[in-house]
Amino acid sequence: MKKPFAVVAALALAAVLAVNAQAKTLKLALDADPPRLDYMSQLSGNLLSYAEWTFDPLVRWTKDMKIEARLAEKWEQKDPLTMRVHLRKGVTFHSGNPFTAADVKWTFDRIRKAPDWKALYDAFKDVVIVDDHTVDFVFNRPEPLTLNLMTYIFPMDSKFYSGKDAAGKDKDLVSKTDPVFANSNASGTGPFKVTSYEPQVKMVLDRSPAYWDKKSKGNVTQIVLTPIKNPGTRTAALLSGDVDFINPVNPQDQDLIKKEKGLSLVNMPSGRVITFGFNPAVQPEFKDLRVRQAVIAAVNNAGIVDKIMNKLTVPANQFSAKGMSGYNDTLKGRFDVEKAKKLMKEAGYEKGFTVTMIAPNNRYTNDEKIAEAVAGMLAKINIKVDLKTMPIAQYWPEFQKRQASLQMVGWHPDTEDSANLFEFLVFCVDKDKGFGAYSSGFCDPKLDELVKSANTETDLKKRDKILQNAEKMAYDEAAFIPLHYEPLSWAAKKNVKLETCINQQNFLYLGDLVIE
Repeated sequence: MKKPFAVVAALALAAVLAVNAQAKTLKLALDADPPRLDYMSQLSGNLLSYAEWTFDPLVRWTKDMKIEARLAEKWEQKDPLTMRVHLRKGVTFHSGNPFTAADVKWTFDRIRKAPDWKALYDAFKDVVIVDDHTVDFVFNRPEPLTLNLMTYIFPMDSKFYSGKDAAGKDKDLVSKTDPVFANSNASGTGPFKVTSYEPQVKMVLDRSPAYWDKKSKGNVTQIVLTPIKNPGTRTAALLSGDVDFINPVNPQDQDLIKKEKGLSLVNMPSGRVITFGFNPAVQPEFKDLRVRQAVIAAVNNAGIVDKIMNKLTVPANQFSAKGMSGYNDTLKGRFDVEKAKKLMKEAGYEKGFTVTMIAPNNRYTNDEKIAEAVAGMLAKINIKVDLKTMPIAQYWPEFQKRQASLQMVGWHPDTEDSANLFEFLVFCVDKDKGFGAYSSGFCDPKLDELVKSANTETDLKKRDKILQNAEKMAYDEAAFIPLHYEPLSWAAKKNVKLETCINQQNFLYLGDLVIE
């Protein structure tokens, strides 16, 4: 007997309401959105966080900084130069293509073409396909950080990215600036697929119904990401209910958020060091060690922590954060304006000179305010600063030109190991190997060789000692201006369970996020 139409309609409506009751949309506001859809286009935190949403790594760090399996189910060291990795079966890309060993091989080969990435994999010789779900990572030399580096391999859909685009260009091209296929198209195995993307305006991601991780308790079905550069405006959006979740939280707004009963606030220490890099090629005065030392002595980084960062972090005197391999506890703060003036006089620059400085205004917490403060501090030793700040989408191309005297850059070591900080921030620029990709122009081959020697040392205690010596050498050479370690902060409505998706790397695991 057929049910009356009204009954059928009522049942259908009930089914729709049940589905909608389960749907959880997250309105997320970040200081900046991913500048492109190709995570390999640049080695940056917001692109890596996005990669966790749309792609999946072979392995990843847990909240307590242990390695857990993702697309790699298990692995074993076959010999000192070979690690065998067994891949997860039954995984599909957003395109519908099956995930296989060929995708891992293709992804690794593409990494070798990506300027920002290839330095990470200097020790890797090749990826050899054993069968459809097994690969061997083969090395040129023993690599002490193999699993750390595997956290940055997010297999891409080789079939989707192969062939030519509508303009006749290869779909696998990597570029920070050109409108290549991968910058506006994405197919990963991650929990979310990109459904719309307007750079610097809005990004919408929908839960992939074919996502492989059925054990995840994450229940977000859609993410609506709005980039809000101004920290006060981000806070206001959360307080008004226009968004559910913001990151980062302006230090000056934290007390305001704490007073709101319907909001949660979480702070966590970070290993990302915020610095200014010297460019002696543009500013010849910086070739003089005394001038570089004077600049560092003029910068009151402890004052920046107190006044601008609201005491939510600690000053940096070196690259490595406390607890990190390479941290050298003998290196102390150097703020001393009178000493800075004396050094400038000894170097013959008592009357000072003019420098150019660039910094982003939506990448690091209070980045523009920090740059303005440093410019004011340098004025006290007669260094006049021509400061330009800009949104991150415009900043990185400008940074890569290396045309400014001083350039702001923050870096969390991609391997959770301080050698990575040296390789990217102060190594002499080597485009073939990718070293010095985020250097402002400082170069000391002796420092490079010391760090490289650590990368061939598999005894981790000996390696740590080498890196401590490297920190001391960089300190003595005044290789960069250390400021502080960026504090991490998130705020959200109470029903958005922050603890389910945050970590000290600030890569939001939104696939695991629970909204009650």
